[in-house]
Amino acid sequence: MPRPMWNGAISFGLVTVPISLEPATESHDVHFRQIHLEDGGRIRYRKYCERDGQELSEDQIGKAYEVTKDQLVPITDEDLAGMPLPTARAVEVVSFIDAASVDLVSYGAGDYYARPKGDVAAKPYALLRQALDRTERVAVVKYALRGRERLGLLRPLGDALLIQGLHWGDEIRSPAELAPPAVDLTDEEIEGALALMETMTVDSLDELGDTLTDHYTEALYEVIEAKAEHRAPAPVAGGEAEAAPVVDLMAALQASVAKAKEARGEAGGPATVHEMPAPKKKAAAKKTTAAKKTPAKKTTAKKTTTAPRRRKSA
Repeated sequence: MPRPMWNGAISFGLVTVPISLEPATESHDVHFRQIHLEDGGRIRYRKYCERDGQELSEDQIGKAYEVTKDQLVPITDEDLAGMPLPTARAVEVVSFIDAASVDLVSYGAGDYYARPKGDVAAKPYALLRQALDRTERVAVVKYALRGRERLGLLRPLGDALLIQGLHWGDEIRSPAELAPPAVDLTDEEIEGALALMETMTVDSLDELGDTLTDHYTEALYEVIEAKAEHRAPAPVAGGEAEAAPVVDLMAALQASVAKAKEARGEAGGPATVHEMPAPKKKAAAKKTTAAKKTPAKKTTAKKTTTAPRRRKSA
C-alpha cells in the first residue's frame, strides 16, 4: 500500500471529511544508470559549495530564491510554515461544475485518491461521493501539496473519491499559434471521416484488449534480458509501416474504413456515409478553472523473471 503523501480534510461547507491523499497512478518506466564506458563503473553526483568546495550532506543544504544572478534570498521551512494558507491542511471545495465544461488540456497535474481516515470519516465521505455521483457534477477544489497551492477536480471513482489535479489558467499556452491555415473541406470528405470514426468506435477500453500493450517497454525488457543472458534478442514480429503521403484524401479514407472493417472481422465494401451531425457547442471553461487532459491511462502488469513486462490500459 502506498504511503500517504498528505493528511488533512475535505472542507465541504460546514462538513469536514478527514482524509489522506495517495497517488492514483504508478510509474513502470524503465530507468537506466550512467556508467563509465571504459570500465563500466557507476557515475556518481556529489553536491558541493561553489565558494569553499566543501562536499555537503542533505542536512547542510537549504533553499533560496534567486532575485538576481548575484543575490539569493534564503527561505527556510519555518518561513513556509508561517504562510497564511487556508488549504495547508484542507481540500477546500470552492464550487461544483459540469466536468464537460473543463478543457481537457487543463488536466495532467497529478491524480490522487482521497482515503477516508477512521470511522468518523466514513459517513460524510460516502455522502459526498453519492451526492457527486447522483448530480453527475464534480467539485472544484483547492489544496496545498509539495510546497504550493493547487487546483483540482474532486469526483467519484467506483466507491472512492479521486482528486484530479488541474493546471492553473496562466500555465496553459494558447493554441492559436498552432492552428493550420484555412482549408476547404467538402461534405463528402467530412462524411468519409465520420464513417471511419464509426468503424473504429468501441464502447470501452476493455474491448481493445492487447491492442493497448506497451510494445516499446516489452521490447526493451527483451533487449535487457538478452544482454544479461549473453544472447541475441528475439526478433520483432512484423515491421514498422512507413507512412505514405496523402494524395487523394477520399481514397485514403475509404481504404482506411475497409482496413478497419477487415481488422474487426466485418465484411469489406465501400464506406457507409451517414448524415453529418451538427457540431456540438463547447461549454466555455472559466478562466480561473484550468482543465485537464485524460489520455487513456496505462497500467503495467508485474514483470516476472521469465517474461517481459507488458503495459496495458486500465
